Amino acid sequence: MSSVTEVVDKLKARARPDQLGGMARYGISVDRRLGVSIPELRKLARELGRDHRLALGLWRTGIADARILASMVDDPARLTEAQMEAWVKDFDSWDVCDQVCDNLFEKAPFVWKKIADWSEREEEFVKRAAFALMACLAWHDKKAGDDRFTEIFPLIVRGATDERNYVKKAVNWALRNIGKRNPRLNRESIAVAREIQRLDSRAARWIAADAIRELEGQAVQARLKRGGS
Repeated sequence: MSSVTEVVDKLKARARPDQLGGMARYGISVDRRLGVSIPELRKLARELGRDHRLALGLWRTGIADARILASMVDDPARLTEAQMEAWVKDFDSWDVCDQVCDNLFEKAPFVWKKIADWSEREEEFVKRAAFALMACLAWHDKKAGDDRFTEIFPLIVRGATDERNYVKKAVNWALRNIGKRNPRLNRESIAVAREIQRLDSRAARWIAADAIRELEGQAVQARLKRGGS
């Protein structure tokens, strides 16, 4: 079992401070960040294996790279609502938010409850997390029925008027991913996008136009006809 100190030393050995400038240009917060790439973090996570205790310790370091790694090594079976609430409040960069949602939070049995709760929250990255989770589940949860996603369309419509960049992009991401699951959800997502398009909001108009462009596009339509997602 590795200690937090040992793992942080491994992260520092893989640090790429020369990458921080480029990351900042993509809107990634570089405060307390080493610049370790995602492929390197995944490689290290495979070496470490599942370790809930280590994950909690890595999160407490406050180092962004360590927090992403924590989401990769944590045991979803030991994830609690209290832990999710504590971690989501610490989100301060869109990539940490999305990685944690994709690697860990989407596997929680109460994830749909958190989506509903967080979509109503005011904090920018908490709200983003709700829509990032929708996008992740739409892409990964092959067992979820269509109704799971049609039930959250009202949350997407409400979220579409949030003008904050990291929220509106996640709302758009969620709508596009739902619309790529199957032909029925494609049609319904396009209808929701047209509803959003009529809202008096610059963010809503952007979300709708971008989603319609992709969901009606030849690539998505061809994939859906072939039965792909």
